[in-house]
Amino acid sequence: MSRLPWERTPDHVRADVEELLGARVAEAVTQPGGYSPGAAARLRLDDGRRAFVKSVGAEPNPDSPTLHRAEARVAAALPPSAPVPRLLGSFDRDGWVTLVFEDVDGAPPREPWDTAELGRVLDALGDLAAAMTPAPIEAPTAAERFGAAFRGWRRLAAAGDPDGLDPWAREHLADLARLETSWETAAAGGTLAHADVRADNILLAPGRVVIVDWPWACLSAPWFDLLTMLPSVRLQGGPPPAEVFAAHPLADATDEGAVTAVLAATAGYFVHSARQPPPPGLPTLRAFQRAQGEIALAWLRDRLE
Repeated sequence: MSRLPWERTPDHVRADVEELLGARVAEAVTQPGGYSPGAAARLRLDDGRRAFVKSVGAEPNPDSPTLHRAEARVAAALPPSAPVPRLLGSFDRDGWVTLVFEDVDGAPPREPWDTAELGRVLDALGDLAAAMTPAPIEAPTAAERFGAAFRGWRRLAAAGDPDGLDPWAREHLADLARLETSWETAAAGGTLAHADVRADNILLAPGRVVIVDWPWACLSAPWFDLLTMLPSVRLQGGPPPAEVFAAHPLADATDEGAVTAVLAATAGYFVHSARQPPPPGLPTLRAFQRAQGEIALAWLRDRLE
């Protein structure tokens, strides 16, 4: 995906950011990764300070400003102890939503996953769940946040005989649709989950792991972030998800049926979403979902057989 260069954002976006920061932008370096078609840049100001800015309008993807607005609300409310960048300010003007954060001196994990870096991230997920339990802010439940999206198997079953579906999934489609119906109860909990942890939403900084991009934050079981992250870890060269999940402290004393139900809903979401047309401005998203769906489905099949 091609990010919008900082220089091509509207004049009022750049003016608002410079007024907030109290200095002119001397350099803006676009940051790769992620699935927003807007600008995302590390800024160096003419007084030597740094900041990170992300800004998006309704073109080419009309949903992106809504996600930025949600992230602004969450980032403004998270406590200083949370492992997140500090929000310096945000703007919502003329259809453009802009967020300005402290610049984190870090980088995303390497691909394929490095064992030591993955270990740091997995430890950080445990620390994150502990820090976010009980949830420090009000947020929708996972069921409220994803109830409409996590109906993939039911939608595929309603379609009758979907072409191109994995043969095992086709054979067990009715069972998968029934299993999926219990995910909302299975995922319930009082932990504030990020709900979209992937390598491109992680920064490894000296002495800490920082989790960025929080528009999907919701209340869930403490292991929700771990489970939903692991298909992307495997896709990007990490170990099998079942192996990682079983070895993680967050999996201790989990209800196996609850884990299977949430995994079923996650797999169904990826499989169904990957079959839809690409969202405007996000041409690579469906391929990423398709690959994660294959991994999640294989994990689910192993749990059910």
